[in-house]
Amino acid sequence: MADGSDTVNSIVQGHRAVQYAGMKRFLRYFCSGALFGLLVACAPVTMYYDAGAEVSRLETDLLNCQVSAAQNVPVSNQVRRDPPQYYPARRVCRRDGSCYTTGGFFDPGNVYTVDVNAGLRARVTNQCMEERGYRQVSIPRCSGDISRNAIPAVTRVLPELTPKSCIISNKDKTWQILNNSG
Repeated sequence: MADGSDTVNSIVQGHRAVQYAGMKRFLRYFCSGALFGLLVACAPVTMYYDAGAEVSRLETDLLNCQVSAAQNVPVSNQVRRDPPQYYPARRVCRRDGSCYTTGGFFDPGNVYTVDVNAGLRARVTNQCMEERGYRQVSIPRCSGDISRNAIPAVTRVLPELTPKSCIISNKDKTWQILNNSG
C-alpha cells in the first residue's frame, strides 16, 4: 500500500505531469500550425506556368500528370514513432513550506506515418509537367493596397510574367494574376 501522502501525491502528480506533457505537445503543434498559416498567407505562390496557356488546360495537365505519377510511384506508407522522452521526478514545494515529489514518467512519443514515395512521386509529376511545356515559378502575393484596389476577376489564361507581377488568391480557390505597371 501507500507509505503516506507523498507517495499517493506522487502517483496523482505523475498523472498530471503526463497530461501536462501532452498539453505542451499539443500547444507546440497548434502554435506551429497557426504560425504556418500566417506565413502561408504571405508566402509567394509556387505553381506550374506556361504563359499563354489556358488555366483549364493547366489544371487538366496537372491532374493527368499526378494520376500518372500515382500509378507509376504508388503510396508506400511507413509507420514511425518519435523517440520516447523521460520526464524525471520533480520536487515541488508549496508556499507554506511543505514539499512533495512528483513521479517521473516516460512519454512514449507520437506515432505517425510517412509516405516514403512522396518525393519521387513529386519528381515524376514535375518531369511530366516539364515535358508538357510548364515550368515551376513563384509569384509573390499582391500587397494589401493592390488587392483592395483590383477589380475582382479570375485568371483564365496565364499572362506573361513581369518583375511586377503578383497574385491574388480568391476565396473560391481561384486566383488572379496581375501585371502591375506602377
